[in-house]
Amino acid sequence: MTSAPRKLVVITGASAGLGAAFARAYAGRGFDLALAARRVDRLEALAAELRAAHDIEAFAIGVDLAVFGAEASVLGAVAARGREVDVLVNNAGFSIPQSFAAVAWERQRDFLMTLVVSACGLAHGVIPSMVERGGGAIVNVASLAGFSPGMAGHTLYPAAKSLTIKFSESLHEEYGGNGIRVTALCPGFTHTEFALANGTQAVMDASPRFLFQTAEAVVEAGIRANERGRVVVVPGWHNKLAAALLHYLPEPLVKAAIRAGSAKYHLDA
Repeated sequence: MTSAPRKLVVITGASAGLGAAFARAYAGRGFDLALAARRVDRLEALAAELRAAHDIEAFAIGVDLAVFGAEASVLGAVAARGREVDVLVNNAGFSIPQSFAAVAWERQRDFLMTLVVSACGLAHGVIPSMVERGGGAIVNVASLAGFSPGMAGHTLYPAAKSLTIKFSESLHEEYGGNGIRVTALCPGFTHTEFALANGTQAVMDASPRFLFQTAEAVVEAGIRANERGRVVVVPGWHNKLAAALLHYLPEPLVKAAIRAGSAKYHLDA
């Protein structure tokens, strides 16, 4: 008798930060990995590291999720290996700290394609097979910002992350009965390359250290929450407190506090 194949997790934005941490965490749980991002060299190095460390299959999928139809490339690469997706981690993303019209529309469009359209497209692509097989899991990386009102700078970010949360809740309602676990992971400040990429690293470095979590802690919280069937998870006591305040405090007070706190992250061109 042959043993059943290991389960496969597809992770977007897997070349660094939370994506790479998800890859290491799932490899440690014995999952095979399909690592998707633009930086193929990084993906190949990570895949080689985790194959050697955990005796799993791990392969890279070079893809730009800002391109329309990118989800078909990812799922096609998985299907070409005769595999099906058991877990999907929609992690890829970035932010734009400038005002909306200060940045070319093409860049804003790429943001929406990456964080919203491709993520939804991947979920749409994997759900039918999960339903047929009677189970699966989807982890959508949202943000504490998804509970926040919109402010100047990072114009589309709170809206996109709010959509991620609501989308996850809807998928849970629609497919939870089919054995599909859906979780929106909502971290706050995390030690990754995120701020370096958007030009706010100096500002982030001046923030109190206790506000930050490691990528490993955030990922572990997200995976455990998904395994337990939790739909929305906010890792870290300080982030849980912030989420509660955003929910329960009067809206004018919340807006004033967020406006004052977010101004330093608004970098107009």
